Amino acid sequence: MTQTEVRVRFAPSPTGKLHIGGARTAIYNWAFAKAMGGRFILRIEDTDPERSTEENTQVILRAMRWMGLDWDEGPEVGGPCGPYTQMQRGDIYASALEKLKAEGKVYPCFCTKEELDAKRQAAGESYSGYDRTCRDLDPASARERIAAGEPHVWRLKVPADRGAIEFEDAVYGPMSFPAEVMDDLVLVRSDGSPTYNFAVVCDDSSMGITHVIRGDDHLSNTPRQILVYEALGRPQPVFAHLSMILGPDNKKLSKRHGATSVEEYRDAGILPDALVNFLALLGWSLDGETTLIPPDVLCREFSLDRITKKDAVFDEAKLDWMNGQYIQRMGAAAWVQAARPWLVEAGATERDIAEQPLWFERAYPLVAERLTRLDQIPEKLGYLFWGPNVQLDERSVGKVLKKEGARADEALRAAREVLADTTIAWQCDPLQDAVRALCEPLGMKPKSMFQPIRVAVCGNMVSPPLFESIELLSREDVLARIDATLDAAF
Repeated sequence: MTQTEVRVRFAPSPTGKLHIGGARTAIYNWAFAKAMGGRFILRIEDTDPERSTEENTQVILRAMRWMGLDWDEGPEVGGPCGPYTQMQRGDIYASALEKLKAEGKVYPCFCTKEELDAKRQAAGESYSGYDRTCRDLDPASARERIAAGEPHVWRLKVPADRGAIEFEDAVYGPMSFPAEVMDDLVLVRSDGSPTYNFAVVCDDSSMGITHVIRGDDHLSNTPRQILVYEALGRPQPVFAHLSMILGPDNKKLSKRHGATSVEEYRDAGILPDALVNFLALLGWSLDGETTLIPPDVLCREFSLDRITKKDAVFDEAKLDWMNGQYIQRMGAAAWVQAARPWLVEAGATERDIAEQPLWFERAYPLVAERLTRLDQIPEKLGYLFWGPNVQLDERSVGKVLKKEGARADEALRAAREVLADTTIAWQCDPLQDAVRALCEPLGMKPKSMFQPIRVAVCGNMVSPPLFESIELLSREDVLARIDATLDAAF
């Protein structure tokens, strides 16, 4: 580790799934580290014992890996600055506290919660924070009370002459907070556990973090953390605070707007590169025009100066469009692998996919331009796995097969005779040409000929290309479906 090396971190709390806001923060840290040739550290902040679980940690790690956000140091990887979970870093916090005690920069506070609540209630709107009752206690008396087991916390002595707390935010620019509104913050609770602002400064400074890139909900924590950096005598990092992500109604993104976790979008068939691309553009841009930015370009071009102060709006329609673009560009082989769960849901088997990958690759062009999410595959391609059976859509039966004067039964019988002719190659173009040739002698338009076949083979009048689909099916199954349709509808 060198002084000039960029080191950033993503530090989620394992109290639930990895949500969209956290995922964007992780992406920005990861991309910045890659662009600067630095290190991306993953740290688990699990100091909330009631809500933090190992299961949630694994959920977060899986989401990170699925998005391709590989970390250089952290859980399952290790590194020179571990441990990388806060619950295992107690000795580091204790050592930092002892240093502050020795330098007279902290003091024990014996005020009870009830006493503090009473002071807050009495002061009402004029309450400006802890009144420092215990700051000037006689040291010998304080030691005796501690030795007697009296509950206490440890507070930071904010210097009385400390001027405004100022820093240059890489996104928001110059920031200034009046020191007088900063009370003597608690660093260590009565149970010996560190508070967030103390632990995060100990962690970031001991891990050599050079840039703290995080949501602007942490902006109010920054002046407090700067006071801790100063007390510990450690250099403060560059801070970059990210604007909020809003829903279409310009309110903070929440479950009422739809899915909010990475896993939900993964399970809906959003591709990882598409989600990373989409989230990266929620507050950052490459040039103000380019929309499709693959991970390698993002990691090469990302910079803090392109992050906007303006709140970003989560437009799910744009995510769907972007995902559709990635599906179109991914190629058949990659699509088959990504689509496996939904192909199985549609009716394929894992064995079929493993043993006949080329057959499944031939299905890709049928839907490449028709999918926006992979979870649409069962609806759009389910008919490929019906075998000799057909599931007729009632609306299509009424509008196509039983439409007065449509002559659909006549079209199906004529088409069946052609499709049963084994001298015609079972390929898209010859089959389509042979059926089209029936139109003139029957006095029918191509649409009147093709639509009944589409319903009989695919189940409805809206499906992927007809003869490309027929080519993927066996002759026996196609003929059986036409026969079943004739029996059911006429």
